[in-house]
Amino acid sequence: MNNEFINISAYKFVDLDNLAQRKDELLPLCKSLKLKGTILLSLEGINLFVAGDRKAIDEFVDFLEQRPEYSDLPIKESISDHQPFSRMLVRLKKEIISMGVEKIRPVAKTSPKLPAQTLKNWLDEGKDVTLLDVRNDYEIEVGTFSNAVPIGIDHFRKFPEATRELSDDLKNKPLVMFCTGGIRCEKAGPFMEEEGFSEIYQLDGGILRYFEDCGGDHYDGECFVFDKRVAVDSKLNESDYEQCYACQAVLTLDDQDSKLYQPPHSCPSCFRTDEQRLAELLEERNNLIALKTTPLPGSLAYDNIRPMNVPLRFDKHKTIDFLCGMHANLKPEYWISECEQNRITYKHEPISAETVVRSGWRIEHHLPQTTEPAVNNQIKVLYEDDVIIAVDKPAPLPMHPCGRFNRNTLDYIINQVYVDEQIRILHRLDANTTGVVIMAKKKSAAQFIHPQFVNHQVNKTYLARVQGHPSEEQFDCDESISSEASTVGSRKITEAGRSAKTSFNVLHRFEDQTSLVECKPKTGRTNQIRIHLSHLGFPIIGDPTYNSAGELTQALELGEPPMCLHAYRVELTHPITKEILKIQAGLPDWATL
Repeated sequence: MNNEFINISAYKFVDLDNLAQRKDELLPLCKSLKLKGTILLSLEGINLFVAGDRKAIDEFVDFLEQRPEYSDLPIKESISDHQPFSRMLVRLKKEIISMGVEKIRPVAKTSPKLPAQTLKNWLDEGKDVTLLDVRNDYEIEVGTFSNAVPIGIDHFRKFPEATRELSDDLKNKPLVMFCTGGIRCEKAGPFMEEEGFSEIYQLDGGILRYFEDCGGDHYDGECFVFDKRVAVDSKLNESDYEQCYACQAVLTLDDQDSKLYQPPHSCPSCFRTDEQRLAELLEERNNLIALKTTPLPGSLAYDNIRPMNVPLRFDKHKTIDFLCGMHANLKPEYWISECEQNRITYKHEPISAETVVRSGWRIEHHLPQTTEPAVNNQIKVLYEDDVIIAVDKPAPLPMHPCGRFNRNTLDYIINQVYVDEQIRILHRLDANTTGVVIMAKKKSAAQFIHPQFVNHQVNKTYLARVQGHPSEEQFDCDESISSEASTVGSRKITEAGRSAKTSFNVLHRFEDQTSLVECKPKTGRTNQIRIHLSHLGFPIIGDPTYNSAGELTQALELGEPPMCLHAYRVELTHPITKEILKIQAGLPDWATL
């Protein structure tokens, strides 16, 4: 046969040392012989799958046999018309076959080996014996012995757990385990004996040795192998099976002819529509958010360092003037105390309240053993692709670090979920406002989308439940809003302010003298919808700042009645497709008719 490749597999449980040195010896040898495959070395032994031409394989086997620790390897051999491996690897592993039970040492003890011919004779005679297939489910689908019991696992590490679920009736009956070449049974047998199985045998050499000695009698199908051949028949010839690169499923000829087989991306087993893939991704993301926020990251005490950059207007001012000017809601006595406790620093050195600061300095405020107020962690990812993320923000939840919040913020939580990416939030909602928030996964996407928000090219639709019944179904407000904030961050209507316009549409009038109103801001001023509705005499229910009682507070606490303002829908131009992307959040309870 032209281009004939000899495939060999073998393993041996033997105490090995100097593993790195052994790797440095084996790898150059194999490469010089132009062999390809994998050799696993561990303190418990050697396991190898190698292929090459006849001369190279013979030289390699001679090398192994000259060393006592590798001698007597039970080598199984087959032939293929192509190289079944892509490269040559020698890997150092904790185990040459992973089961994760340290007390099982096949080098010291293993179950009795049953020759292939003896098993065939037992099966010919109809002997009352249970055949246990200890391989993975996807291997068993390719073929197994008639009436064999599958252990029911997708990885050998799950074998101990699966063994404990076997019927106790099997513990006092003869049981023959088998796998591809026998190595898994070397560990499976002793473990089963530890679990109380009294008469355990392992098929010597596994299925491949059985094929060599007995052919395919009592075996249905073919045998899965861990190389490009995928499977071999009872004559050890390569089968017509393929294996999906994406999900590792074994594919029949019918599978390969399917329109759903799109190598290397998918096969009939793993093919998903775009909608299915998105749904699975969103479920994964939302589960991770729940994990990262239980408990809330700010609920665990930590040393918080809050940076403050000195603006030009405070150049050559005293530290106390800068701190009070930047935080008008905190009294000078607080900042003096912080300075005296060395919690205000510049370049890691404490500074006093009287220190003269310069524009551009980065001042740090150290807050030891900080814990933060509780927030609503029910963040829901609504949409995600390669460049955009959209979430439904709950309330109360600040967007960014501010005031009492640092880790209990949307920005911090999202970046804990997307740890390998730099997520950029492209606009803002108040801590007490719920609904759609758009983020970018890439800088280029942020540079494309952010100007759409700045230039009012994003179509934003809010829902609000307000006090009172407006006289008109549709109405506008174009009152200007102050650019400077009060001590609690509130703004007000003023002719000297920045221009602002919002359009409103009454959707429903409730019997309790409240109304559900659709709000469309045409500009993007801070608190714009809240201020305009309050100015018109229809304050948003639950608004802690612009309310009919005239009370001013900064934020709601978790568990208080919500502020009934919801960013319901956002429409923008996608940076890649250039098509309009519409993201819509679910309706809160207060907006349900």
